[in-house]
Amino acid sequence: MDDHTRDPTVGSPRGNPTGWNADADRWEHATLRRALSHGVRLFNDGAYHESHDCFEAEWYNYGRGSTESAFLHGMVQIAAGVYKRIDFESDVGLYRLFETALQYLATVPSDFYGLDVDDVRRVAEAALSDPSVVDDWRLTIDGAQPTARPAEYDYAASLE
Repeated sequence: MDDHTRDPTVGSPRGNPTGWNADADRWEHATLRRALSHGVRLFNDGAYHESHDCFEAEWYNYGRGSTESAFLHGMVQIAAGVYKRIDFESDVGLYRLFETALQYLATVPSDFYGLDVDDVRRVAEAALSDPSVVDDWRLTIDGAQPTARPAEYDYAASLE
């Protein structure tokens, strides 16, 4: 673990997802979990651009070839694809972004840092045939579909 990915303020998950070190009682990369938590809540609130920014800013912490990098790159593409469809009514943009997102997410564990990655893959696959499946889509983290609080918007604003 690198110093730049530590954050002792990030709490423990429900269950034992990939990325959680139960023996040490901490996340392997706590800043990834923090960015994911904020990004998921913003996504579920319909703030796709801000969600994208959370994933993208954290993605820059990881080098090529890591699971963390592939995961975050995939989530950047997912948020951008939904943003293209919802805000710009561009299904073509969604298709292109989701096709690459699925490539990035292909080898990511099912419950990565608490996110239901299997659901992300299922919905992204389905959207390639029927983009409307993303219109009311909510991401699931730790078995819930939380929405944004002011803290998530503050976090996204701090990334600018």
